[in-house]
Order: sequence, then C-alpha cells, then structure tokens
Amino acid sequence: MGKKVVIDPDAARLGASYPPPHDEPCAGRKTWPLTRQLGVTQFGINRVELPPGTWSTQRHWHKTNDEAVIVLSGELVLVTDDGEEVLRAGDCVGFTAGDPNPHHLQNRSDEVAVFFDIGGRDLWDVSTFTDIGIEAKPRVEIKFREIED
Repeated sequence: MGKKVVIDPDAARLGASYPPPHDEPCAGRKTWPLTRQLGVTQFGINRVELPPGTWSTQRHWHKTNDEAVIVLSGELVLVTDDGEEVLRAGDCVGFTAGDPNPHHLQNRSDEVAVFFDIGGRDLWDVSTFTDIGIEAKPRVEIKFREIED
C-alpha cells in the first residue's frame, strides 16, 4: 500500500461554519482535510480550492498554533493589518502563533485558486476573528476521575 493521498472531488467540505451572514464570503470554498489520511498528528493539512470571488476564511489569528499557506495554482490576495499582497503559484506565507495581525485570502481573479493550509494541532488554540468580533475556542472534553490509592 502506498502513502499517496487520493483527493476525491466528491469528498470536499463546502463553505465555512461561521454564523450567518459571516459564512457568505466563504460559501464557495472547497476543503479537503488530509491530516487523517496522511496519518500525521503534529500538524494539520488541508487542500483548499477557492473559486473566483471567494474568501478562505474570515480574517483571523491563532493564539497557540502556527500556520502556513503554500499556493499551488491561481492567484490570491493576502489581506492583513499590514495591507494586501498578491500570491501566485509557488508562493508561501507563514503566520506565527500569538501574533494578533489577522489574515485571510481572497480570490479576486477569474480562475480557481488552489492552496495547502498547514497548521499546528494544539487542541487549546483559540482563533480570534477580529473583524466580526468572535472567537473559536476549543471543544475539548475534559474527563475527571478519582485517583485510587
């Protein structure tokens, strides 16, 4: 058995889970979570397709997880508090955990853009969505048990 991951076109997750109306800019986004298929545990990997006019996410930053984006095809606009920067195939950008400069990608071109989103797997990470005033906190269930002597 090989290690190559097969990207099933029908297995994509569509859109984003933001509350309305904040989900609308990401409605056309297609995401393939690859982490489990690859069997890695220390970082997460997603393959993402953005049709023209679509956003990757709402602008956000992570408290404890680093993030990197590698553009495979198309053209994207990186939007941060520092301004805007055009990214094309082969370009890479990184975002350091704890840096409160929110970021996201917009496809303002006429073609689909494809990229890998790679990030930490800290279950306690908090994502802050500055522009819309919400945070995504971990949904980790903590179970307590009595310790027997």
